[in-house]
Amino acid sequence: MNANQTINMSEKKTSLVTGCAGFIGSHVADELGKLGHTVVGLDDLSGGKRENLSSQVLFYEGSVANHKVVNRLFAEHDFDYVFHLAAYAAEGLSHFIKRFNYTNNLIGSVNLINAAVNAGTVKCFVFTSSIAVYGPNQVPMTESLTPMPEDPYGIAKYAVELDLRESHEMFGLNHVIFRPHNVYGERQNLGDRYRNVIGIFMNQIMQGKPMTIFGDGQQTRAFSYISDVAPVIANSVQRPECYNRIFNVGADKPYSVSALAHAVAREFGVKPEINWLAARKEVVHAFSSHDRVKDFFGDLISNVSLEEGLRRMSGWAKATGIQSSKKFEGIEVDRNMPPAWRDLIKTSPIANL
Repeated sequence: MNANQTINMSEKKTSLVTGCAGFIGSHVADELGKLGHTVVGLDDLSGGKRENLSSQVLFYEGSVANHKVVNRLFAEHDFDYVFHLAAYAAEGLSHFIKRFNYTNNLIGSVNLINAAVNAGTVKCFVFTSSIAVYGPNQVPMTESLTPMPEDPYGIAKYAVELDLRESHEMFGLNHVIFRPHNVYGERQNLGDRYRNVIGIFMNQIMQGKPMTIFGDGQQTRAFSYISDVAPVIANSVQRPECYNRIFNVGADKPYSVSALAHAVAREFGVKPEINWLAARKEVVHAFSSHDRVKDFFGDLISNVSLEEGLRRMSGWAKATGIQSSKKFEGIEVDRNMPPAWRDLIKTSPIANL
């Protein structure tokens, strides 16, 4: 299909959503349901939850890292579209779990690309990358910048982007690549210790604990509410003019992590208490330009403010209550790990011993 063709909106569409029980994946699956897609979901439930799934999703439990599971799905279904959101997105932790990171985030993606190419029915492969691919470039980050990722998570994401470009040139597999950032909202895993700072802050407040901040808190991020991200991803396959393009997607206005902590505390009606931790290796300022995505998807972006997004998410978090998750039990490298994380995994086996 080329950019001049249009899609018959009345045709029955079958879409595979990986990571369908996770935060962003479950919202994308819901949006696809609204668009009339038959949604087949794959998730290993390592971070997602069954309760996030719509009853309309035909769910398979399994990992994208298992090529036999992936190939079986493609043998059982003729997929028109693939939405690949499954990933272990703990960017900072990825330095210490290289093998796990590349197995799940790179090899798992390649398994899907192989299957999509071999199937011959997939009209478009939608990949959720990350602004982690940019590394410490100038801000705001634009799609025209040459990516220079500085952590294994960003490296894996960029490698998949390059493979999709090659797969289009070699096999004609169309793709759309999104680079979201700091997405938050209902269904986020509040118990995750290593990612999703807003969820971490809310979970800590509900436990009566201080919020933990690495460094001086002046790191800046633009926090993106889920309703400004999921509909864009879901609708992309219905806009062929977007095929084989890359889009930053998310909020425009950056906030310091310190300012974020105070905003979250206000939503819970508490005085902000902060436990300041030693700085860790991370990109200090990370926010992007969204001119391109606004040109193609401006009708779907409502620009939910941080205050409004936190109000919605905090209401859900209060109703959901405190969450917990298992310690990560597969650390491969423990040198230079932030002490706060070492305390969380100190009883975990070192995977490469």
